[in-house]
Amino acid sequence: MSDDDLTILHLDQFLAHPPATVWRALTEPDLLAQWLMPGDFRLQVGHRYTMRAVPMPATGFSGTVLAEVLAYETGTMLKIGWRDAEPGGDASWTITWTLQPEGTGTRLFLLHEGFDPDNPLQQRARTIMGGGWRSAVLRDLEAILAPL
Repeated sequence: MSDDDLTILHLDQFLAHPPATVWRALTEPDLLAQWLMPGDFRLQVGHRYTMRAVPMPATGFSGTVLAEVLAYETGTMLKIGWRDAEPGGDASWTITWTLQPEGTGTRLFLLHEGFDPDNPLQQRARTIMGGGWRSAVLRDLEAILAPL
């Protein structure tokens, strides 16, 4: 995470799995639901779908994410738009996953953009999500990748 830019979260993680395997975990709906959130994802630019998670009232998160596939480059990049489904929610984020081969594994980059530096709820969400991406989400992703 970039501590000096309050509008983004950045993650850089090595995964001991080839890019094709990591790509499957990012784009196959059944696998994605196991490590991120269940939803009706489809790898198609413009596809809108809903994901569900545990609500976090302290951050203004209703637990329902409205998402849209904004762009992708097969095997290397996936960009998703996220916003809270709750009316009046002002969070609108972009999540970009980038995969880069590294040895026999993959360097996975995450860029989570769009946090309002002047909104205390969004900054709390940024802090919580920064920890969550690094711990629970990556741990769950690693668990899904192991048997693939």
